[in-house]
Amino acid sequence: MFGEEHRNEEERIRSAFEQKDWNEILTSNSWSVFKIMAEFVDGFEKMARIGPCVSIFGSARIKEQNPYYKLAEETAYLLTKKGFGIITGGGPGVMEAANKGAHTAGGKSVGLNIEVPWEQSANSFIDNDKLLSFDYFFVRKVMFMKYSQGYIVLPGGFGTLDELFEAITLIQTHKMVSFPIVMLVKDFWEGLVDWIKQRLLAEKNINPDDLEIFTVVDTPQEAVDLVEDFYKQYSIKPNF
Repeated sequence: MFGEEHRNEEERIRSAFEQKDWNEILTSNSWSVFKIMAEFVDGFEKMARIGPCVSIFGSARIKEQNPYYKLAEETAYLLTKKGFGIITGGGPGVMEAANKGAHTAGGKSVGLNIEVPWEQSANSFIDNDKLLSFDYFFVRKVMFMKYSQGYIVLPGGFGTLDELFEAITLIQTHKMVSFPIVMLVKDFWEGLVDWIKQRLLAEKNINPDDLEIFTVVDTPQEAVDLVEDFYKQYSIKPNF
């Protein structure tokens, strides 16, 4: 994990590059493959047992009194009452709020935590048997993509945008089946959507149909209704 052992490994690889010790570099790269495989296997085995889930994303920095916290908590609660489990990144802020909503509703509360230098701690509302920790962001992202039946995206930073555009790109390129991507809080997202229309669409870097991949709404109930309505038309199946 991202503790002293991980830092020592990074220092060993850095030193090998400085000394042009190619045998050490090759050995380190080869062992990394096994660590990556182990994370995939563990994630696949655990996530496949959980059932239909919706992922909720947003800022890790907000506090409980923030309106976005309440929106995430309510959204998760309502989705859980519709039979969906809730997946988050496992940390504080919007992630904690969403796990809290699922926990309060008596539903499945999943956390995909990431080991980072500032040692993000998992929040206390994740089910004990549904907390997974990852060293690699890209492995964690695969778990979100593969096992989510929808994305609800609240205001957040670079990590939130990364997850949002990753899903949009995979659906756009037909590398993943379509599922609802809902951006919650119009006042936050509409500036970005306007820029997408005025620049990307206007300069023909995307097609008009690409704008249908996501929807912007203002309330938890609207977000939940979009997910529910989608699965009245389409069956739940693996994303890839």
